[in-house]
Amino acid sequence: MEQKLLEKLQKITPEEQRILDKKGSVEKSLYTSDKRFVIDRNKMLEKGKLIDIRTHTRFVHFPQHSHNYIEIIYMCSGSTTHIINQETKVVLEQGDLLFLNQNATHEIKMAGKDDIAVNFIVMPEFFDVAFEMVEEENVVREFFTGALQKEQKGIDYIHFHVADILPIQNLVENMIWALVYKEANRKDINKMTMGLLIMQLANHIDRIAHQNSNQEGQKLTFTILQYIEQNYKEGSLAELAQILHCDIYWLSKEIKKLTGCKYTELVQKKRLNQAAYLLKNTKLSVMDVGMAVGYENLSYFHRIFQKEYGLTPRHYRVGQEK
Repeated sequence: MEQKLLEKLQKITPEEQRILDKKGSVEKSLYTSDKRFVIDRNKMLEKGKLIDIRTHTRFVHFPQHSHNYIEIIYMCSGSTTHIINQETKVVLEQGDLLFLNQNATHEIKMAGKDDIAVNFIVMPEFFDVAFEMVEEENVVREFFTGALQKEQKGIDYIHFHVADILPIQNLVENMIWALVYKEANRKDINKMTMGLLIMQLANHIDRIAHQNSNQEGQKLTFTILQYIEQNYKEGSLAELAQILHCDIYWLSKEIKKLTGCKYTELVQKKRLNQAAYLLKNTKLSVMDVGMAVGYENLSYFHRIFQKEYGLTPRHYRVGQEK
């Protein structure tokens, strides 16, 4: 890793300093309001953001927890020991990657000063571009499909030993750099970079040290997401049921069971994510953006966009232009 970047990541955080001063434990309130210790994306990500990073908290044992987002851990230097799903021990060495979906439970043994790990906090919607780039089925794509499932039916985690694969190391470091130094257009740069990373990892599945998998529901989930990706503007649950030759009421229940969302909620997430992209990257009027993603009722589009992003479409665009 580039020395300047590594030195920045090595700096003691306020949380770590408190732990060192008081020999304290992890302050759970920084991460969640849930008694079960589910680390909350609303505490980790600013409103409207789909990806960010933080360095792993050192000098303390990090107790068992789960996340309501996808976590990708990259080991910049040193090593860390992880216990996944209460039984699997995974040791990350420098250059390793660990992918954890929302179903996995996770515990980390105490890390020392030179054990520098970066945690990517990623919303599933962030991978829309990567899904378009990576058309072929592979274990990494399967992981992200499974990460959208509510129940433990997909791949909970993948551990890659890829320290000597230079293109992979460069892609990860590029994402870290863009987020740390808040580069212009970092969202789009990182979406493209993530797609390239998944393609590279798919070429090195022999470097997978650990993974777990349960294929049940994977194919259906992939088909649903692919349909929404291609037909979010005018598609319908009825048409999807017809394509799959299944009962619409059964399909509706399966979508909710597999993803934790209704079909309409999945479509709305995709539409609003696309609307945010168009507001940021085109000069289309707000009305034209709403129409382009499938909303003919402009006031309804305004209302649900503001609910999702905390800003009206116009104010969101102004904020992105700063």
